[in-house]
Amino acid sequence: MRKEVIKDDTNIAAAVRKLLAQEVGEDRFSAWFGAGRRLMVEDGAVVVLVESEFAVDWMRTKFRATIGEVGKQVTGQDLPIEFRVDRTLHDDAGEGDAPAASADQAKPQAAAQQRSGRPRRFARHEDFVVGACNRIAFTSAQMAADSPGMYSPLLIYGPTGTGKTHLLEGLWITARRASPAVRAVYLSAEQFTSYFLGALRGSGLPSFRRKYRGVELLMIDDLQFFEGKRATLVELLHTIDTLMQEGRQLVFTADRAPADFEDFAPELSSRLSAGLVCRIDPPDYETRRGVIRQMARRLDLNLSQGVQEFVARNLTGDVREISGGLNRLKAIQQAEGRNITPTMAESALADLIRHNTRAVDLKQIEEAVCQTFALSPKSLRSTCKTQAVSHPRMLAMWLARRVTRAALSEIGDHFGGRRHSTVISAQKKIDRWLRDGAAVKFGAQQIPVEEALRCVQTRLQTG
Repeated sequence: MRKEVIKDDTNIAAAVRKLLAQEVGEDRFSAWFGAGRRLMVEDGAVVVLVESEFAVDWMRTKFRATIGEVGKQVTGQDLPIEFRVDRTLHDDAGEGDAPAASADQAKPQAAAQQRSGRPRRFARHEDFVVGACNRIAFTSAQMAADSPGMYSPLLIYGPTGTGKTHLLEGLWITARRASPAVRAVYLSAEQFTSYFLGALRGSGLPSFRRKYRGVELLMIDDLQFFEGKRATLVELLHTIDTLMQEGRQLVFTADRAPADFEDFAPELSSRLSAGLVCRIDPPDYETRRGVIRQMARRLDLNLSQGVQEFVARNLTGDVREISGGLNRLKAIQQAEGRNITPTMAESALADLIRHNTRAVDLKQIEEAVCQTFALSPKSLRSTCKTQAVSHPRMLAMWLARRVTRAALSEIGDHFGGRRHSTVISAQKKIDRWLRDGAAVKFGAQQIPVEEALRCVQTRLQTG
């Protein structure tokens, strides 16, 4: 049977974008065809609109062949490919709401296709879920927006999926709201590098430098990409010096602190350290719950409090993992035609939960709990019923249920020959304590149950 091909321009454009993202990877597609760029189909030709002649040359060199292959897969024939400059996009079109091409630049049909195929909107500060793990980073971004140049350069560092890009995008939007005419540029370190190398090859350095040294707000994501790129690091250093001398605001993100970069120019690390450096950590339990509530609303996904708590306790990775988990639950909800139950959630997310859980046994849990609470070895197996021992014992049983496949009777036997009903009771009590934000005795002080569990889990992961 002959393969049916897509003929409508609008549908072709959507199919090309989708398949191209699969071919080059979502991250690269977002970086190169995202904010400030347009990919559409006009009169049967694939048209890529970019902001400058330099970008035309770069995109043509980098992506023409791949776009051609994708277009042929979608339509069954070789499509003409055009790369054009559209000045209305501008380099800092960021939010994804840049105006469509005017009538003298493109046909009305093409403009409509641009609007229907525009990239995702930038994230906003008001949508950022603030918690103990990220409050300092969030406040720092707000300070940079409220008092540009006073806290410059600002570096926000931490592992992937913790909201660093969200803060940069939110800062861009905040700056543009305050002053629509502000010269603000947001790009990835990979883009900065590619533009710079292209400028070197094409003798376009003066234009490149006017662009990036003439802004009021420069934001660069994923600074670690510059490691080992000597020429680009020197250019970045001069860019930073120029902007700093003029009191401009610079904001960077990275996956580690300046002192931890092994192949960075010392001068660059020094300049970053002299500004405002703050760490952003993976989301804690309460922050994860906030993220889940927000994402569920956006997905129109009805999750009970119990399911939300289950997801927050068990998907302990980054926000992207939580997003993937909720997308899966949404698909199941639509397929089943009913709300998600805890049992459904546990089954649907089993592989993600296993991925987050390092294989441990009951003895390792016992040792980690005893070390955390400074208890003597095997004290959890004793008959002691004081809170100093019984509470850690319940935490150990709760963890055993979460991170091992041991049966209730096996867990009860290990912790002093207790009945399976005792294990169930301990699990329910810890669940209630987590919901209520209860505390347990930790040395001479009281700490939240969630924090105590996190201490034990850290020992398990690093032990």
